[in-house]
Amino acid sequence: MTDPTLGPKTISLASYGIHHNNFHYQLSPDQLHKITIERGMGQETSLGAIAVSTGEFTGRSPLDRFIVKDSITEDKVWWGSINVPFTPERFDALYDKVVAYLNEKELYVRDAFICSDPAYTMNLRIVNEYPWSNMFAYNMFLRPTEEELHNFEPEWTVLNAPGFMADAAIDGTRQHNFAILNFTKKIALVGGTGYTGEIKKGIFSALNFILPVDKDVLPMHCSANLGEEGDTALFFGLSGTGKTTLSTDPDRKLIGDDEHGWTPENSVFNFEGGCYAKVINLSRESEPEIYGAIKKGAILENVVMRENGDVAFEDASITQNTRVSYPIYHIENIQQPSIGENVKHIFFLTADAFGVLPPISKLTPAQAAYHFISGYTAKVAGTEAGVIEPQPSFSACFGAPFMPLHPTVYAEMLSKKMKESGVDVWLINTGWTGGPYGVGTRMKLKYTRAMISAAMSGKLGLYNYDTYHIHSVFGVAQPRKCPGVPTEVLSPRATWNNDEAYYNTAFKLSNAFRENFKKFEAYANEEIRRGGPQRYAF
Repeated sequence: MTDPTLGPKTISLASYGIHHNNFHYQLSPDQLHKITIERGMGQETSLGAIAVSTGEFTGRSPLDRFIVKDSITEDKVWWGSINVPFTPERFDALYDKVVAYLNEKELYVRDAFICSDPAYTMNLRIVNEYPWSNMFAYNMFLRPTEEELHNFEPEWTVLNAPGFMADAAIDGTRQHNFAILNFTKKIALVGGTGYTGEIKKGIFSALNFILPVDKDVLPMHCSANLGEEGDTALFFGLSGTGKTTLSTDPDRKLIGDDEHGWTPENSVFNFEGGCYAKVINLSRESEPEIYGAIKKGAILENVVMRENGDVAFEDASITQNTRVSYPIYHIENIQQPSIGENVKHIFFLTADAFGVLPPISKLTPAQAAYHFISGYTAKVAGTEAGVIEPQPSFSACFGAPFMPLHPTVYAEMLSKKMKESGVDVWLINTGWTGGPYGVGTRMKLKYTRAMISAAMSGKLGLYNYDTYHIHSVFGVAQPRKCPGVPTEVLSPRATWNNDEAYYNTAFKLSNAFRENFKKFEAYANEEIRRGGPQRYAF
């Protein structure tokens, strides 16, 4: 119960340079929902959720993500095209301009936690220009009690100014939008974009530096769920590969859908307090749990609405990257607190645009390390700015855009965890079958669910010649049979009905794997290098 002697908490933003009191602190989702509608910034759908437009940007803009290069980061960050350096002087100058802008705005402030394991919890303050952005922060981060708020001191702060446009020539940005991390000042500065994913991924990127360096915790771009026997499964993958969908399973308790840490004590904890799911082509029949979570308190982004208030989930005219955010308690079957132990299965999810990888294959330890370092998938249309159709892509650790350290740091940590826990590792192709993108079709969700269920229940049989076939190009073991899945679907070659075209495409992809891995060869031992595809091509 709330202690009535405490009274309402008051805060000041003066330490950030914001000197007015024209801000709302810790408003409820209902209050923010109402303000958003009253100010014409969103519409209420027939499902009860609000629908908003994020404006110019309907996805992340990874080329506009920066890290301040200073004494903390200079020798640790893997600098390059992913982690672009920003000088402290330019950060301070841009920060002052953003603060001057926010001093003229009515603001929304929220204090929250990140990391559900109390041993690793960090305090976060989010300052938003828009009410629905603050509602997003309520949904996505962990929610303190009133008692916890009275002793709350923020460790990290997000300043979010979607309406502020940088001047690239003066401010040192690439264009008018930016997302900048400053590890010395513990500030994430986000401006020029209304896409809320920049807020959550900014904090995720910060944790991907802090936890390995300071806490010996492996941060993972993965979802997680828990079985009745207390077994935890992890699902790695980039946006659009199925992390949220496949981890939201009525027969298993959801731990979280996107960001987790694996501790030295061998437990897995959710960083967040909510889910951020893609909703393109969503239906009640195919994904009932996620569909049911779209109610009052949820925020739909960039969807098309019909005149009667219904959502046209199939309509991608704004973007393929339509989204919903909701607090995790909108899902009925969840693990509380969001912590799991006894990791038994790891699934690497890839949306193979070439359509040549098996829909499920079992990986040896060397193959697991190789594929984790490689992080192959396809960039799904709309997930990132400028991507209008799926493109084959390699993203180290299935999350390179959010990884400040060298990928081998995370790979070595994961390899150690896999050996200690004795997990089974599987590669799952949620992409194309029967041909490449434009020719074949997307793998049916019911087949993928059946394969994952069979893997976790042991119904794919012992690893031997009678039950598995070794892929002639990629060397992975693909099961010959799986309950609930047509046998021909398990063999990508069989779905093509054109062996020459299939092998030409398979070798094309295998060459891409080898070319991508060249930059990691100096860091990988011979066993890991042999975990990749064969070294010849048509």
